[in-house]
Order: sequence, then structure tokens, then C-alpha cells
Amino acid sequence: MVFCRVTKSKAYFSRYQVKFRRRREGRTDYRQRKRLCAQAKNKYQSPKYRLVVRFTNKQVICQIAYALIDGDRILAQATSTELPRYGLEVGLKNYSAAYCTGLLVARRLLQKVGLDELYEGNTEVDAEVVKCDIGKKTYYVDEVDDDKRPFRALLDVGCRATTTGCRVFGALKGAADGGLDIPHSEKRFPGYDRDAKEYDADMHRERIFGGHVGEYMEYLEDEDNTKYKSQFAKYIECEHEPDSLEELYESVHEKIREDPSPAPKKAFTPDKAFKRKQKLTLAQRKARVQAKKDKKNAELEAEEEE
Repeated sequence: MVFCRVTKSKAYFSRYQVKFRRRREGRTDYRQRKRLCAQAKNKYQSPKYRLVVRFTNKQVICQIAYALIDGDRILAQATSTELPRYGLEVGLKNYSAAYCTGLLVARRLLQKVGLDELYEGNTEVDAEVVKCDIGKKTYYVDEVDDDKRPFRALLDVGCRATTTGCRVFGALKGAADGGLDIPHSEKRFPGYDRDAKEYDADMHRERIFGGHVGEYMEYLEDEDNTKYKSQFAKYIECEHEPDSLEELYESVHEKIREDPSPAPKKAFTPDKAFKRKQKLTLAQRKARVQAKKDKKNAELEAEEEE
């Protein structure tokens, strides 16, 4: 008989503690969350704000949130499905759309808290990291007002891998250009070369204005026209050419700055013509079953007679 060492004894199981539900589901990194939410004790319950960026199969979601003991509270949110209001109806999940969504949530929040005129952000998109030092502290805005400091938020990426050029950083750059004070560097932006330790801002700017999409459109149009027509059908329908994408995104940025407020909610009117089917009583259900049995028995008798 082979000897098997018991690695998990009764003592192990008696002390076993189940992990948090969202950890078991792989939805929350609690080590990261604690560092994003835990505030210094001398700050007297002033919340730590987070720029939460999430990607679904169809859209980009950006939220400004803070944590309370009974759950998170959302100060402002924007999704890329709102971008058709500003003239962008296609490519609602790419890097450029993530930038637009980050810009929208930043302008919307600053308008809500009354800082939109003091902190306009970077109106000329050059993809450079903007920051200034006041005393021993670094602020990631052009200038700091004497009376009101900029609104600081920390990037919350969730369980997503923070690789160089990831779309999450497009949303971050949009929010930073929108006037939020978000600590960051250029090391994860597109255009940064880790080996040479150099940052190509022009490459990042091209990505913000959809240059990578335009290049691929031109490539497909030359190499495989059939695939181009199927893959970029929506772009063709909206009459977007590869050369016109930069102008499109510039106009979207301008419109977002003009009016970042959310669209008014539509009043819900239920369809009163619809009526739920009435439940059958026990007697009716039994009669229905009996009718089916009688029908089947009659069919079997007819087959036997033949």
C-alpha cells in the first residue's frame, strides 16, 4: 500500500476561511482596492476619489466614485454610448473613443462641482504629460488656483492588465486633458519605448485622433476590398474616410467641452395594451392534462384498428 501524507488535516479545514465573494468570482482585486480607498486618518473622512474605467463588449464606462462603508457612491459617469450625441457614431470602444469618454466624464464632473471654468484642461491635444510643482506636491494640471485646488482622482483599472498602450490609459489621458488631477506618467502611453526610455508624443497623438484606424482602413481597402466593406460597413455608411477621422474627433472634443451635461431622461410610458396572461386554476390545469391524454389515447386506438 502506497503511503499518502495528509497535507490538509482536520486542523486546516477547521480554520479555513472563505475568501470574499467578489474575490472568488475574480471581479475585485482587494489588495488594489484597499490602497485606492483607504484614506489617511488625519484627513477626517474626506473620501479618496477614483476614476473607474471599465470596458464591455460594446462600450467604455468611466465613473468618478468614492467608497463608503456600505458601498461605493458615484459622483459622475459617462459612457461611450453617449458619444453619438456629439457626432461620433462608430468605433465606440477603441482608444479614441476611450479618450473622448474620459474627457466627457472629467468636464461633466468639474461642471457639477463648479471647477469647470477654473480648470479647463489641455485644449490643444499634444499628448504631453502636463504637471506643475507647488511646494513639495505635484499637480497634474497647467496651473493651480490660489483658492481652489484641482479635483484629484486615482485611476482604478480593476483586474485589467496595465500593458503599454492599453485603452484604459486613453480614458486616463482624456480625463487628465479634461482638467482632472490624476497622477500618471508617460511610461504606459502608446509611443513610449521602454528600452530607449523615450516617449514619442506624436505617436500617442495620432492614436488619440484615430490614426491607427485610418491606416488600417487604407491597408484593407488596398489589400482586401471585400473585407474592408464588411469590417468598416458602419464607417462607409456614415461616410467617414480615413483622412477625415482627425477632423471628426476634433469636432467631438469641441462639442464635449461646449456641453458636457448628461442628456435629459426620457419619461417612461408603459404599453397599456399588453396584458399578462391569466393563470389557470388547478381544475383547469387538470382538465387540460386530461384532454391531452384522451387525445393521445384516441390516436393510439385509431392506429390499432388500422
